[in-house]
Amino acid sequence: MSEPTVEKENLPEELKPDVDLNALEDPEEARAAADRLREALRYHNYRYYVLDAPLISDVAYDALIQDLKALESEFPELQTPDSPTQQVGEEPRDELGLVEHPLPMLSLKAAYESAEVHNFDETCRRELGQDSVRYVAEPKYDGLAVELIYEDGRLTVAATRGDGETGEDITTNVRTIKEVPPRLLEQGDRPIPEHLIVRGEIYMRRDEFRDLNQMRVDEGKRPFANPRNAAAGSVRQLDPKVTARRPLHIFLYVLVEADELGFETHWDALHALPRWGLRTNLERLGRYADIEKAIDFHRTLAELRDDLPYEIDGVVYKVDRLAFQTQLGSRSRDPRWAIAYKFEPRQATTSLEDVVFQVGRTGTITPVAILEPVRIGGVEVSRASLHNQSEIDRKDIRFGDTIVIERAGDVIPHVVKAIPDARDGSEEAIEIPASCPACDAEVLMSDDGKQASCPNPNCPAQLRESVTHYASRGAMDIEGLGEKRAEQLINADLIVRLSDIYRLTVEDLVALERFAETSAEKLVDEIEASKETTLPRFLYALGIPEVGAHTAEVLAQHVDSLEALRTASKEDIERIAGIGPQISRSVAAFFRDERTSELVDSLLDAGVMPVNPYRDEAQRPLAGLIFVFTGTLGRWTRDEVKRLVARLGGRATSGVSGETDYLVAGPGAGTKLEEAEDRGVVVLNESAFVELLLERGVDESDVTGLEM
Repeated sequence: MSEPTVEKENLPEELKPDVDLNALEDPEEARAAADRLREALRYHNYRYYVLDAPLISDVAYDALIQDLKALESEFPELQTPDSPTQQVGEEPRDELGLVEHPLPMLSLKAAYESAEVHNFDETCRRELGQDSVRYVAEPKYDGLAVELIYEDGRLTVAATRGDGETGEDITTNVRTIKEVPPRLLEQGDRPIPEHLIVRGEIYMRRDEFRDLNQMRVDEGKRPFANPRNAAAGSVRQLDPKVTARRPLHIFLYVLVEADELGFETHWDALHALPRWGLRTNLERLGRYADIEKAIDFHRTLAELRDDLPYEIDGVVYKVDRLAFQTQLGSRSRDPRWAIAYKFEPRQATTSLEDVVFQVGRTGTITPVAILEPVRIGGVEVSRASLHNQSEIDRKDIRFGDTIVIERAGDVIPHVVKAIPDARDGSEEAIEIPASCPACDAEVLMSDDGKQASCPNPNCPAQLRESVTHYASRGAMDIEGLGEKRAEQLINADLIVRLSDIYRLTVEDLVALERFAETSAEKLVDEIEASKETTLPRFLYALGIPEVGAHTAEVLAQHVDSLEALRTASKEDIERIAGIGPQISRSVAAFFRDERTSELVDSLLDAGVMPVNPYRDEAQRPLAGLIFVFTGTLGRWTRDEVKRLVARLGGRATSGVSGETDYLVAGPGAGTKLEEAEDRGVVVLNESAFVELLLERGVDESDVTGLEM
């Protein structure tokens, strides 16, 4: 079994399993290695597709996928239907509502060397029985992949890629993008199809991204990491008014089932889209029957990329003739008729000025390089991870070194190497301190130097990270309790342990700087509302090592309650499909530990009530019903009524679809009302909605708007 040709990025062990493929002879060792790889890949999928906050580069991710594919090829019995090699992405968030794609939205196989593109061409020619194959070459945009569906010329659905089968419903938000026509234009000799599906990329221009970030900094908000994150975060807002204020654009690059609409080539289909008012990037397309000329297009675009107003990270080659695409077909993750040829990672040389040691919420201490600021790919980089003591020693990185920095995948900066020839003798060794930089507790260091941690559970740095994570949107969703607020409350001794969040009062908060009575009341209300939550959110919020949002969902699907999980053995947990030995050990150890068990008890005693939606939903009054709200409501805000519906077993989505059961319309209702009437959806005013709730057995106290 051969090693992958791509070198993996240096990462903490739990995020980059150290798998020596050549040394795996025993099936049980291979199974354990596959489990570690799947756990890491699922976590990175979640970071990339759900949080829009990737931790590793595309190169490193692809290397992990290659390792897992190689294992599953060598040991076919290890392949499972839910393996990351059989999936496109990660599960979408359901707050926006879900949309099933008419056809799967597959990802693209990545190539990093021209030889891989030549191999792709050879395979296509051989399997098609052709001396040459014509390709369309397109920029690979670095934005958010979306699907648009038009019925009779009108935009009816917009969705993210999601897991490839099901995406998030972003219809209402996409309608705010001026480059997305709500109705198609009929121009030229091609009539508008009755049913049209197009796919493309929503992006933000570089200059507009810089302006948006400057505005956020001026307002005291955290800037976005890059244009892709800014675009993805803007499109996935729960409030479309926020999306409308963001400078978003779109390029469309696929007409789905174009052959059924009479097209013979991908090229002709792309050139037809502008006639219907759909935006494509025709000036940056190439069409070549000679693979060398297609590769030259990649070199040309690589030279131009810094001058383009938008981010690209490679070139996509697609077989032009649609009949050939059909003949070549697809693998489970990607089409066999297309490949993405990525650009070289961006590198720069700078000096290492200092190292700071950050303490995470689990106590892990991570060394971070402070650099002389340097621009890489148009982004100023001043910090980069050094990962751990083992990596520092292996690369022989010293204070004062001249070092090479790389933004792998054009996003995440890391230290590639030091340049020993540039040393003058003043450089000094870097060592993780013997005591915690936040609380002075003695640091525990693993024998291999890969893990340094603070053992003090009351360490203020850990507590700050724990509070921030607990309150985050994917966890307990306490708006207003971010990192700065958490640090302020900890410094004021108002939060000494996590459950103290629920003891905060308006009087406590107004005594602090930057807290007015209104903002204090709002935060206390948010904290109170968070007590009613779901089991998956609560498990994720606890910060159990190895348990991300997706794993929390999987655990909740297979246990009856929180108490059942707390008393489950490692073996019980490991029997759950998709849960490997590393996760099962972590979960069992977390609930067995006296300190973390007391933490859970203190949160429950404070009034937190995690409900398992996978066990209790069928008994709740609105089970299975889908609602859309439009206009202004008198009793609730939009967020409050959505939380109410979710708590009662229903689902509130942002756009009207064929699955919508009720549209609740208040004054100022817009186009959703017209869509609901066109689709025959039952329309209720607020009073009728309240009557429906009471008829289905909802307690009157829940319809007062006071107990959200």
